[in-house]
Amino acid sequence: MLRILLLLAFVVCARAADYDLLIRNARVVDGSGNPWFRADVALKDGKIAAVGRLDGAAADQTIDAAGRVLAPGFIDVHAHVESGIGKVPRADNFVTDGVTSVVTGNCGGSRIDLAAWFAQLENTGLGLNLASLIGHNSVRREVMGNASRLATAEEIARMQEIVEKAMRDGAVGFSTGLIYIPGTYSNTEEVVALARAAGKHGGVYASHMRDEGVNVLDAIREAVAAGKAAGVPVELSHFKIDNKRLWGSSDKSLALVEKFRSEGVDVVVDQYPYDRSATNLGIRLPSWALADGPEKVRERITDPRTRARIAAEMKKILHDLGHEDYSFATVSSFKPDRSYEGKTISEINRLKSRPATLDAEIETILELMLSGGAGMVYHSMGNEDVERILKYPNTAIASDGGVQELGAGMPHPRSYGANARVLAEFVRKRGLLTLEDAVRRMTSLPARTFGLRDRGLVREGFAADLVLFDPARVQDKATFENPHQFSEGFDYVLVNGVAIVGEGKLTNARPGRILRRVH
Repeated sequence: MLRILLLLAFVVCARAADYDLLIRNARVVDGSGNPWFRADVALKDGKIAAVGRLDGAAADQTIDAAGRVLAPGFIDVHAHVESGIGKVPRADNFVTDGVTSVVTGNCGGSRIDLAAWFAQLENTGLGLNLASLIGHNSVRREVMGNASRLATAEEIARMQEIVEKAMRDGAVGFSTGLIYIPGTYSNTEEVVALARAAGKHGGVYASHMRDEGVNVLDAIREAVAAGKAAGVPVELSHFKIDNKRLWGSSDKSLALVEKFRSEGVDVVVDQYPYDRSATNLGIRLPSWALADGPEKVRERITDPRTRARIAAEMKKILHDLGHEDYSFATVSSFKPDRSYEGKTISEINRLKSRPATLDAEIETILELMLSGGAGMVYHSMGNEDVERILKYPNTAIASDGGVQELGAGMPHPRSYGANARVLAEFVRKRGLLTLEDAVRRMTSLPARTFGLRDRGLVREGFAADLVLFDPARVQDKATFENPHQFSEGFDYVLVNGVAIVGEGKLTNARPGRILRRVH
């Protein structure tokens, strides 16, 4: 009898260790776009071990989902975390928005030595998973500085070496930011050469295109042509129409993307769900004025004749964008005077007791540039285009945001609430997307684009990156006036099977990993 009791005790103990975590009674939205289904999901060793009716299963920890939605963790394919992840390695603003993985290095800006950076991050510990692109602007600056000219054959060869090394070190692809210096000084041939270097190792080409307004169709053609020539898939970054005169014309740009897809080109887009963009103040100046480094920029701005030329071209740029003044431009970060943060250029101009004229506002901008420039938020898009692009089936949801220090500056709210905004505003309130399709845009679509083969779906054997939420309660809280507010409603966020958010609260865990491209 004693032997039987001991055997039964052994069986009970063994069963108790079957799974690390068991989530019961979930409404599973599995990331594929298919209708939700009811299931239990069991996790073991950071992986999804079982999905289905697991009535007899036992685990070290059990969560009753009580009918809440269980989905794959969200994958933000367009992030800029290089400057913030070291200060806030838990990435609080991302994980509280359901994000379990980010792809950084976008818009042509990345770390050059990815191997060293990855090692540093792994040593520090991360709250979420991180993949990186290798950025064209960073690579070009490493080889050529901010020179305003075409690259020589030797310089292109050196840039290709850097790209290939980054790919061998685990980069998921190559990115450009062709409105920014120094990438704006390059031609298509240079982009193709570097994209081809990434393509040798299975990389993707992610393009912040050369134009998102008057010449957006030509910019799409250039990006797609580069991808085709290099033999790589293409991701068009933060797809938009940023010219007020052309608001409403996204039907044409989307039709062109779809035309290329019908011809067999693997091209998709990503988007943040807001009508305002965020970048730097320098893009208001003509690109030639920003060449050759800070001292040359200062020299041009302080030279009266060159300053007049810059001002004249700034007026033309503004007119071409359909604006009469700079009231659409809000300072998000300005270290020399934090009181400017949250104010438009027009408002700052008045604070300086200047007349409410365009000439005076340009003088204010040039003064800010001489003080080191500023981070900016621009009201540059129309809601009709935002909604049309969001409804396009091949649009992934992204933030274009960074890791934020709570309370620092006036950043774009997209860094805090992009995913919650889609679920609250565009699924629950407006009904523009179904819940299943919205989740697909945040999970399996990004995963397939960037080759994250074991993420983005609730599938046995996949990484246990999961988010548990009530779709009736999810809400973005961050606003342009008060951006430093975490999203609400994501009760559990699991990264590699470990809760980084538990019962709606941040934990101290750092279960994130570096996601290197699998060649």
